[in-house]
Amino acid sequence: MKKPELLVTPTRVEDIEPLVEAGATAFVIGEQRYGLRLAGEFKREDVVKAVDIAHKLGTKIYVAMNALFHNEKVEELAEYVAFLRDTNVDAIIFGDPAVLLTVREVAPSMKLHWNTETTATNWYTANYWGRKGAKRAVLARELNMDAIVEIKENAEVEIEVQVHGMTTMFQSKRSLIGNYFEYQGKVMEIENRKKEKDMFLFDKERNNKYPIFEDENGTHIMSPNDICIVDELEEMIDAGIDSFKIDGILKSPEYIIEVTKIYRKAIDLCVDNREEYEDIKDDLLSQLEELQPVNRPLDTGFFFKETVY
Repeated sequence: MKKPELLVTPTRVEDIEPLVEAGATAFVIGEQRYGLRLAGEFKREDVVKAVDIAHKLGTKIYVAMNALFHNEKVEELAEYVAFLRDTNVDAIIFGDPAVLLTVREVAPSMKLHWNTETTATNWYTANYWGRKGAKRAVLARELNMDAIVEIKENAEVEIEVQVHGMTTMFQSKRSLIGNYFEYQGKVMEIENRKKEKDMFLFDKERNNKYPIFEDENGTHIMSPNDICIVDELEEMIDAGIDSFKIDGILKSPEYIIEVTKIYRKAIDLCVDNREEYEDIKDDLLSQLEELQPVNRPLDTGFFFKETVY
């Protein structure tokens, strides 16, 4: 039985080595001009450093280019893809076919991961993009466990599933909050990673806080809870899911490292010693619950149809 890749989204270059020590085997990085909802901003010099560190430690770097591109950015894609090719990144994450076509022209041997976050809901669609050149499909977060296993059984590509962290509920290409502040005659700095400037939509009836931030790709509203299935990994591991993702968006480096350690232990035991995993998985969940902010409880998302936002 193979162990799935443990894919983590670091906040900065300095996080990569500690995360490898914690058990991560691959990373998603990038800059907001080309990638959506990244845990950290990685400019070109950061990408070069990240690839160097990760490859020396035997891990992989995937760069996100999964934003929606309008005409004014399309001409930039070839030059950026060429940079990623020359930097020896392990894969490019895309959603827009403009990226796929550009990679075919500029870096035909580059591995592609298809990730639109919403439309990967069946194996026909995953295989369609596989036949177009993608080697991996990142499944939508709204799928239940049975659907995920069924997709994997019929997929011609690798399958990636998010197992921990917040998820996106809404995105607008418009700067909704910035426009509102401007309407009020105020200036708002668009900064999505300064914890002291976090903004929330508050649902008084459910007592939920929905994180909201803006970046170059628009306005993003996130889930009030964090997904966590550290105690429910068996079925997906037995099905052969290729990659488990921990999303570190709006999380501290320390939090991401500790979560990675716990999932590393869970994956290893689930594969190597299932009986011990069954004995301690409740304890692993309790450890993760202790790491959580009081306003962000853990749940199993849509894996068992328990969550309704």
